[in-house]
Amino acid sequence: MRRFLFFLSIVLFSLGFAAQPGFAQTAAPFPAMSTTPSMGIPEVQTPLVPFVDLSIRNPESGQEVAFSLQLLLLITVLSLAPSIIILMTSFLRISIVLDFVKRALSLQQVPPSQVLMGISLFLTLFIMWPTFESIYNNSFKPLADGQISVEEAYHEAEGPLRVFMYRQMQGKPDNIRLFMSMRGLDAPETLADVPTYVLVPAFILNELTVAFKIGIVLYIPFIVIDMVVASALMSMGMIMLPPVMISMPFKLMLFILVDGWGLLTDQIIHSFI
Repeated sequence: MRRFLFFLSIVLFSLGFAAQPGFAQTAAPFPAMSTTPSMGIPEVQTPLVPFVDLSIRNPESGQEVAFSLQLLLLITVLSLAPSIIILMTSFLRISIVLDFVKRALSLQQVPPSQVLMGISLFLTLFIMWPTFESIYNNSFKPLADGQISVEEAYHEAEGPLRVFMYRQMQGKPDNIRLFMSMRGLDAPETLADVPTYVLVPAFILNELTVAFKIGIVLYIPFIVIDMVVASALMSMGMIMLPPVMISMPFKLMLFILVDGWGLLTDQIIHSFI
């Protein structure tokens, strides 16, 4: 213990002596034969990123207040953009159907959920491309060119989405009538009579119903395979062996032989057309 305290005092004394101002001046210089640097120091240049200065002041007119509120509303809409894409497009139905397929095949980690979400996203772009193109040509581009106002751009962007959602429920208007009756509104005769806040939840319920119907149809052949494998294992007395371990290869072979991914993609796309 004494030896440790002795060495600790020597180290502290050395550090205190090195921290004195005169110590740096009495330090020995580098040898004269030291190697000179082979690379020159680059000159300091002006950075490419400009300096941004944000200032806050009180609004001078009502137009500036309205513009601030519009900007706040725009930021809010952008923060809700993922929810809008999920709930107001074909993404909802596609993602649920693909998840049903994964569960019906008794697959746990393959394909990963990120891959299924990516497939759902690009299939959504494929299906919704005419709608997005119409929104770009009639809403975004004229707004960027200064030809229309923000309010007109909103109505032009809302129209194609409303038409798409309404077409998916043309044969099944019960959801629209349900929400219209709960809101105390009259039965609609055309799409113009249906408010957007009624059309969106009706479309979501319709997509959930259609996706679950497709999932049930997909589950039936794989349930049959599970039942056959379970009956065979019980007849052989192999009760402790999980039937999923035996039935999963047969499910995969059946899915590949019938070109399951191609048929599934074709039927999903045609369900929106």
